[in-house]
Amino acid sequence: MSVLVYIEHADGSVKKTSLEAVSYAKALSDKLSAGDVIAVALGSIASDELAKAGHAGASKVVHVNDDKLNAGIIQAHAEAVAQVYKQYGAQTLVLAKSSLGDAVAARLAIKLGAGLVSNVVDLPDTASGYKVKRSIYTGKAFAETVVNTEHKILAVKKNAVDLKTDGAAASVETLSLDIAADNFYAKILSTEKAEGDILLPEADIVVSGGRGMKGPENWGMIESLAKELGAATGCSKPVSDIGWRPHHEHVGQTGVKVAPTLYIAVGISGAIQHLAGVNSSKCIVVINKDAEAPFFKAADYGIVGDAFEVLPKLTEAVKALK
Repeated sequence: MSVLVYIEHADGSVKKTSLEAVSYAKALSDKLSAGDVIAVALGSIASDELAKAGHAGASKVVHVNDDKLNAGIIQAHAEAVAQVYKQYGAQTLVLAKSSLGDAVAARLAIKLGAGLVSNVVDLPDTASGYKVKRSIYTGKAFAETVVNTEHKILAVKKNAVDLKTDGAAASVETLSLDIAADNFYAKILSTEKAEGDILLPEADIVVSGGRGMKGPENWGMIESLAKELGAATGCSKPVSDIGWRPHHEHVGQTGVKVAPTLYIAVGISGAIQHLAGVNSSKCIVVINKDAEAPFFKAADYGIVGDAFEVLPKLTEAVKALK
């Protein structure tokens, strides 16, 4: 018996959210004495990069190095992971909650006859049954879900668990699979990636601006602070709607939902639709000259002041600390 982890990678590196899933799986395995933690990676990526999953808790990485899997076709990924799961006799699959992970997990639940819990934020309570805590209502509440199936799939919410980094490098085993052609019927004709060194879904720190920035010509202050912090940049929906910033930077209920360690909101009033996209952040800092801005009610720290005065001073302070 073992715990299998489906890990995602991009631009030659394993995603941080997938490494968090590996750490969760290791803690789960230790708690339940569930055996080895085995990660599975699909498509082209260097073995030495995959071996780093061992630092997060994996004992082995199974690498299905098939170029046809590079495109991330959902049906093919689900079939490949299902085959590895059965071959290694796993009873639990752990993965990061993501756009690809959600789609793959749903198909795997059918293929494996497994109970699926998404947005998982803690290890299961097994005192009486198998009860999993998960985040619901865009992070405003928690639910406890009972899983009665033998096989289980747990999709871990970003930043919900601590990333383990003290493990040894994992062994990497290359595996060839026979994946039927009908799993590749879907074709991805083109992919448009958001621009920027750090993308919103993966960012650990996000600096967002709203209409309080008064115009796109002032966005240099947002970008300067983000650069010093190693952060991604975001914006409110009105800002993207009027064309000040590209739509892929829109953070909120109808845009990108983020869960960084630190979210800095500058000149954003805090409409409920925006809050729904950021309230899973570990720490929220709000900068707004309106002391009555709704965002302050959700903030961990607030600065009442003019962004055009506060941002340059904050950026200089970050530089000084560095």
